[in-house]
Amino acid sequence: MGRHPVRAKKHLGQHFLKDQSIAWDIVELLSLHQNYDKVLEIGPGTGVLTTKLLTKEEYELFTVEIDRESIKFLKEEGILDEEHIIQKSVLDLRFEDYFDKPFAIIGNLPYNISSPIFFKILENRDMIPEMVCMLQKEVAQRIASPPKKKAYGILSVFLQAFYDIDYGFTVGSEAFIPPPKVESGVIRLRRNNRKELACDEKFFFKVVKQSFSQRRKTLRNSLKIFNLPEEVRQMNVFSLRAEQLSVDEFVDLTNLIEKERDKG
Repeated sequence: MGRHPVRAKKHLGQHFLKDQSIAWDIVELLSLHQNYDKVLEIGPGTGVLTTKLLTKEEYELFTVEIDRESIKFLKEEGILDEEHIIQKSVLDLRFEDYFDKPFAIIGNLPYNISSPIFFKILENRDMIPEMVCMLQKEVAQRIASPPKKKAYGILSVFLQAFYDIDYGFTVGSEAFIPPPKVESGVIRLRRNNRKELACDEKFFFKVVKQSFSQRRKTLRNSLKIFNLPEEVRQMNVFSLRAEQLSVDEFVDLTNLIEKERDKG
């Protein structure tokens, strides 16, 4: 593939991967054990990852891309045809319009919309058994972090509730055009066996967000908004900080707070 004419656009958060060996390493993280035969690549850009994905006969590859210049290039180079390019932002994409059974997701995620993409994955978790993605290293580490670590946060809890997450490897800025100012990290998410939370899911999200709203403080302080009785606030769990709680402990905490709320 010759030199391409696609400009990286800052407002789209584009940094095009150029390192061929790293592209292979990312593709090899797809386990293919998760009962899917279609893969969606987010933001193919100049097709470095795409060309590697297309060598796999185990699945059919689709891509979602909003950049018209990238789309034109991918078509002209013969990398992708019209049928396999969805021309829109992944955030506007209704997965059910294109996939009628589970599929995997892979991609070099734009830094500026990585969090909204993950919330979209959560909403569609029963359709997405596996995801391999590259994003800002700090965010990747946060998502994969276990409890009791400094990096552990809201996104860690939400995603780990429904996915087993592995941190694959770190990618230096020199692997991209243009080079970003930070390193990137590659992670793999595999759907776990949890069908649903043993609590009200919306309230769980609210409790977790509130718990991390003042992460240096104990839950006794950060959860004051719920006006819990003093005898409840003296329970051991409220002397902990949010980063010390596992997903299951957050589920228990959510049920406890909801039970007290219902009393009132």
